[in-house]
Amino acid sequence: MQTPLSRRRFLHTIGLAAFSSLTLGACSKKPLPNILFIAIDDLNDWVGCLGGHPATQTPNLDRLASKGVLFTNAYCAAPACNPSRAALLTGIRPSTSGVYHNNQPWRQSDVLKNSMTLPQYFRAHGYKTMGSGKIFHGRYLDPQSWDYYFPEEKSDRPTDPMPENRPLNGIPNTAHFDWGIVDVEPEEMSDWKVADWVIGQLGEKQNKPFFLACGFFRPHLPWYVPKKYFEKFALDSVTLPNIKQDDLDDVPDAGRQMARIQDHANVLKYDQWRRAVQAYLASIHFVDDCVGRVITALESSIYADNTIIVLWSDHGWHLGEKLHWRKFALWEEATHNVLMFVAPGFTQPGGRCSAPVNLLDIYPTLLDLAGLPVKKENQGSSLLPLLQNPDAAWDKPSLTTHGKDNHTIRSKDWRYIRYADGSEELYDHRNDPMEWTNLAGDPQHANVIADHKKWLPVVNAEESPREP
Repeated sequence: MQTPLSRRRFLHTIGLAAFSSLTLGACSKKPLPNILFIAIDDLNDWVGCLGGHPATQTPNLDRLASKGVLFTNAYCAAPACNPSRAALLTGIRPSTSGVYHNNQPWRQSDVLKNSMTLPQYFRAHGYKTMGSGKIFHGRYLDPQSWDYYFPEEKSDRPTDPMPENRPLNGIPNTAHFDWGIVDVEPEEMSDWKVADWVIGQLGEKQNKPFFLACGFFRPHLPWYVPKKYFEKFALDSVTLPNIKQDDLDDVPDAGRQMARIQDHANVLKYDQWRRAVQAYLASIHFVDDCVGRVITALESSIYADNTIIVLWSDHGWHLGEKLHWRKFALWEEATHNVLMFVAPGFTQPGGRCSAPVNLLDIYPTLLDLAGLPVKKENQGSSLLPLLQNPDAAWDKPSLTTHGKDNHTIRSKDWRYIRYADGSEELYDHRNDPMEWTNLAGDPQHANVIADHKKWLPVVNAEESPREP
């Protein structure tokens, strides 16, 4: 049941043929493409097509990636749910808006208070906007962005069943940092119900082109999913992340303060590392099932040939790398996320792009794909040239910000981090993909640092208001 709530930019790189095709389409009143906008919370690169963990089981995500272009080096604007999603959905960097943390209502930012979000923009250009699940963060659902939202205006997803005798991992005072089996059928999980609702919309005759958002909560904590998903990963054969015990010794104080060292200590003390990895893999496998149901429904619908699919995760996640757990840091595992596009007429099956791109790039890219006017405030770049040719030249690195004045620049071969106190990290990803050796103090890399510093933001806005 739907719950009611209270042209054109052409890049020179598109080429004459694409220009002619789009122009003729406009003249012949070709229907505007629909958008299926799929978000997954807290999913790092433990996806089969990205190779992040050898045991992961993501056949549906892998199948979707094979249908279009997979960005193998996509990064978030911020390694936390609220600032990442606020940036993606408004097109504005955290360093411009002042929205750096989860407890900042992003509409209270002076910069974002009147911002037109991505679904709002499509709505203003004749689209019906519908959503379900976690798209915006938590309480900041932004009803003005939607024509319909499931389950209701003030709740982005149904309530999940919870196991008894929590915490299941035995770690005291752990809050939602917990994992284990919930004794229910998959159909009782909120993500399954979100998928059901989205599938229902794909089965209906819509009277307008639509922007349909589908937000999945898992693998966000707590990692409670049905038993059948845990059974796919035998505990005694779970592969743990590869770590270096002294990994933080060459990290400056600002970086060490971001690391959740106590989480790692608790996981080890209560012998929960394998169980945590098992639960994260189980949660990923569960959400992969949910994605597969939605994609299958689209493929069998009347909208299959005229719907652009973009699937993204809001940031990465650590499970012990750098002796750190969760997101909230500027290293590879926290900032690397999933991003893939399937765009009829633009993408070809099997595309893989290794250029360093950012979730901020989604907004301008979807406008290009739909043939809508440029939104000049967007601070990302359209990925259309890379969708058409994944090997096209791309000279921009990717910027991620965590808290005021803390930034990382990820280029093809390097990660450079600069903290608010001026301390630095530099990692050579050609030889050090785990970021074990900080080269920032080595004079022979001064030119590399100088090249990356040029991409740091000039504006570093003060924090917008926080909630308690």
